Amino acid sequence: MLKRASLGLLGSMLVLASAQAVEIHNRESLPASNPFARASMLPYQLPPFDQIKDSDYAPAFAHGMAEQRAEILTIANHPAPPSFDNTLLAMERSGRLLDRVSLMFFNLSSSNTNAAMQKLEAQLAPQLAAHRDAILLDDKLFARVDALYRQRATLGLNPEQLRLVERYHTNFVRAGARLAPAQKDTLRTLNARIAAAQTAFEQRLLEANNQGALVIEDVRQLDGLAPGAIAAAAEAAKARGLTGKYVIALQNTTSQPTLTDLNDRGVRERLLAASMQRGLRDGATDERALITEIARLRAERARLLGYPNHAAYALEDSTAHDTAAVNAMLGKLAPPAVANARREAADLQQAIQAEGGKFQLGAADWAHYAEKVRQQRYAFDESQMRPYFEMQRVLEDGVFYAATRLYGVTFKRRTDLPMYHPDVQVYEVFNSDGSRLGLFLADYYARSSKRGGAWMNNFVDQSHLLGTLPVVVNNLNVPKPPAGQPTLLSFDEVNTAFHEFGHALHGLFSDVTYPMFSGTNVPRDFVEYPSQVNEMWATWPEVLTHYARHYQTGVPMPQTLVDKVLAAQKFNQGYATTEYLAAALLDQAWHQIGPAQVPAATQAEAFEHAALAKAGVAFGPVPPRYRSTYFAHIFGGGYAAGYYSYIWSEVLDADSVEWFKRHGGLTRANGDAFRSKLLSKGGSVDAMTLFRDFYGSDPDIQPLLERRGLAGASDT
Repeated sequence: MLKRASLGLLGSMLVLASAQAVEIHNRESLPASNPFARASMLPYQLPPFDQIKDSDYAPAFAHGMAEQRAEILTIANHPAPPSFDNTLLAMERSGRLLDRVSLMFFNLSSSNTNAAMQKLEAQLAPQLAAHRDAILLDDKLFARVDALYRQRATLGLNPEQLRLVERYHTNFVRAGARLAPAQKDTLRTLNARIAAAQTAFEQRLLEANNQGALVIEDVRQLDGLAPGAIAAAAEAAKARGLTGKYVIALQNTTSQPTLTDLNDRGVRERLLAASMQRGLRDGATDERALITEIARLRAERARLLGYPNHAAYALEDSTAHDTAAVNAMLGKLAPPAVANARREAADLQQAIQAEGGKFQLGAADWAHYAEKVRQQRYAFDESQMRPYFEMQRVLEDGVFYAATRLYGVTFKRRTDLPMYHPDVQVYEVFNSDGSRLGLFLADYYARSSKRGGAWMNNFVDQSHLLGTLPVVVNNLNVPKPPAGQPTLLSFDEVNTAFHEFGHALHGLFSDVTYPMFSGTNVPRDFVEYPSQVNEMWATWPEVLTHYARHYQTGVPMPQTLVDKVLAAQKFNQGYATTEYLAAALLDQAWHQIGPAQVPAATQAEAFEHAALAKAGVAFGPVPPRYRSTYFAHIFGGGYAAGYYSYIWSEVLDADSVEWFKRHGGLTRANGDAFRSKLLSKGGSVDAMTLFRDFYGSDPDIQPLLERRGLAGASDT
């Protein structure tokens, strides 16, 4: 997953300040003692984490907003006719202080937050939304952008400059620049309320995750868990002041990893119930009023901007373009996926009965019995794999090794640079010729101050205009074992590490002039594509045998086990596809309705059930990957009406995997082609043009259908 730390305003140009903030700027500058007052002197402008205090953020935001407000007012009121340099180039250069503090603050609010930061974030959300509107709804500024857009063919611009003109114009228009004054006032109110509600949703979800953790009194109830997992549960309990007990923390998805191994059905059911009830309980973590408010406000904003619903608005600026295309794809995939899941369920029910079980397969049972069936069918289980997936070796001998073989890049561990948490590792990255490429931060362990899931972000964006090289971070949520014990990953966690590093490469390989186009600043339904392609190297034989070594002996994973891992890749795809599609369809259900159709908070759960039934994916043993009340992708921002992006991008990914295989696989020639034609371009070229330039033709859905065991879906 990608989660941009910046606020998404016209690339790296973030926000405008209020008139009051302009006065602050005119009176005084940010004190030199504030670490955000100047660009960092550390390598690659890495933030000076060891110097930043919580009290530094608020004044840096205030002065950063004021500084950019002054810069933008100068641009809007420039006496000369609008030109590329005095308007667009000037805007791309603006807001450096605000950019520094925003990238730092919003990164850490996700990965290492605290009460002070949460309080400030809640205060900032509506203010920053208002500041954003101050740019995009400024009549004078838009007049200059519009004039350049109308003259663009005669300005003698190069392709990247021409695209910058077009993107600025699109962003202004989509933000409401052409609305009447009264409509703009309404829009400002809506944007501020949406921003505040989204922030509240994310903060409540973090608390709901922490409160929902399952506390176990008797270690016998953890029967089936590996010793390392039990030790990690004991350590988690100790961190909460529950010494002598065991805590299973909740992951962000509905299904929880430990459901696979827990033998006690009652504990499995309690754990799944804790997961599925997040945000549905009355009290401080109840999300129902927030999700319905967010859905309604987004629908109202879409209507104001001239669209029937939020999905129509969001998708217009994607590679999918409209709801019809998304609905057609999801509708085509859902029936065969559910049919596959039902066949898989029948196999699991047989496994239950073979053990003498007298119960019907439930959602809490699926992972547990799927693993049993996989063991029978392929003669191996997850526990056999973990000893070969020690985290540091996976990172350095797997993730990095594949990147070195493909792209020639090398990695050097840096222990001399300050980090925001002791668990974070930092590597300097070099091109094959020894030139500097950027910094990569690996923040892999879970903690109570970190939101769930896995994601990539930038601390510094690449830009030739600004003379900056990228600083990127990958976040995972791997349970941390007790001191001195190895961190052994599941196969899913290994895959996630490769996935997120695909995002990191997209940021590291960025080779653009303008901040707006840097790295992962591409359409939401294209951004997951490079990261999904990078997953292929996790099981590429040459890579797998290089990193999959026993953590005690160093012996490679036996070829017989490797063969079983590869043979089992299509196993359980009915479940995996159905749970994903259910979430994607739920996202569209919330965002393809008008304001009057949004349910009351008390009816949010009923709305969800009805939406899943209508879409044909209401199959009890396979709940959606995310229920509405903990669906941070869509109600925390980012992926609203865009969760379909993963499978939309997977069409491109599956095609690209076949391209790599046809052209010889893990070679520098292939890596250099992917880097030069696609990864380096960021948003400077139309996304699908990039794909066609690399792949050689339009995408073909057939490889995806075959991968997910849905090959017959092409004719349904």
